[in-house]
Amino acid sequence: MIPRKKIPRDLCLDNTLKLLSEGYFFITRRCKKYHSDIFQTRLFGQKVVCLSGVEAAKLFYDNNRFSRKGAAPKRVQKTLFGEKGVQTLDGAEHQHRKMLFITVMSPDRTDQLIKLVKKQWQLKSKCWEKKEQIVLFDEVQILLCEAACRWTGIPIRPCEAKYRAQDFGKMIDAFGAAGPRYWQGKCARKRTEKWMEAIVDKVRCNQLAAPVGSALYEITWHRDLNGCLLPTEVAAVEIINVIRPIVAIATYITFGALALIEYPECVKKLRKKVPSYPLMFVQEVRRFYPFGPFVGARVRKDFIWKNYSFQKGTLVLLDLFGTNHDRRLWFLPNRFIPERFQNRKDTPFDLIPQGGGDAKEGNRCPGEAITIELMKASIKFLANHLDYDVPCQDLRYSYVRMPTLPKSRVILKNIRRIAATNK
Repeated sequence: MIPRKKIPRDLCLDNTLKLLSEGYFFITRRCKKYHSDIFQTRLFGQKVVCLSGVEAAKLFYDNNRFSRKGAAPKRVQKTLFGEKGVQTLDGAEHQHRKMLFITVMSPDRTDQLIKLVKKQWQLKSKCWEKKEQIVLFDEVQILLCEAACRWTGIPIRPCEAKYRAQDFGKMIDAFGAAGPRYWQGKCARKRTEKWMEAIVDKVRCNQLAAPVGSALYEITWHRDLNGCLLPTEVAAVEIINVIRPIVAIATYITFGALALIEYPECVKKLRKKVPSYPLMFVQEVRRFYPFGPFVGARVRKDFIWKNYSFQKGTLVLLDLFGTNHDRRLWFLPNRFIPERFQNRKDTPFDLIPQGGGDAKEGNRCPGEAITIELMKASIKFLANHLDYDVPCQDLRYSYVRMPTLPKSRVILKNIRRIAATNK
């Protein structure tokens, strides 16, 4: 009998402070240090096994071996995900709830959202022409928030879109935060849940009409496996779980704009309107720039993988950022090369900026297709429909801050819309 291999152990009583100080590189550096795609450490006072690479991703998304229930810390539930949302469920209950999200994000519904976002770009850019400069990230958050609310059936006035968008942004920003950023995210979630609970109650009391097929309608009247309506507070959390990830795409769009600034040859290629290029560009933005650092799950039952023992209940983290920059998977991974996606056949386990696996049967983000399409529409608008100046600013971004963003959030000046004849 082959003796079991010991998982390399990081000899530190608790690595929480190092995680916060190293950010996106925390797992990658230790995998390199131990010459291994697996190591053990302690974070927030508990034993954690960290994984990286495509083989690790295949393992991590095996639902027979891993459960997402109990993996998200309470601090993350109280800011990013919400309590009792789909991310906290497991098994048949998770699958039933997830099908609700897949329904409200159908191709037809996605097309409606894309049209709303394109319209918002047109409307907002008219306003931007009258301003000396804009902070792109802030403006795109508002743009996406307005479009997402209307798409889901949530009534929102233009005057309230700014602070609603800011609250969604604070929830996202609190993911890897401590101190003021965390408390701002927690307070923002409380405000947003209270707002959404009132809307759900109005729909159920026939005081507000929800369009049939909209997320507001489907989630408000969704029944669980026992045939019961979701509690008001859970329905509110799930509606937020539709809108919040759409607002979060502002980060990717901002990094996309940064790529257009840093790699002007990409603008020329986008303007040539080669059909395949926008998707290649978007996929490289999602691979290259840091977004989600890692995801977590718990071992469902004892098992052996590559002669390593995994014990039931152990928290396991999969390195998203490291896998997207793995030299075994990507040629020159630290260079921005959209053409790498030309004729590339992706698997569910190599390009994993929003998680891996299968969207319908597994735990891959059901909104990934929406992310890609919204990014394509937005990048094409920036490249083909706008001219602007880029003033002196700090476009650097930190790999320690999670989630990260260019420090200046991308300032654009003297915005001019490109006439239709010049498209």
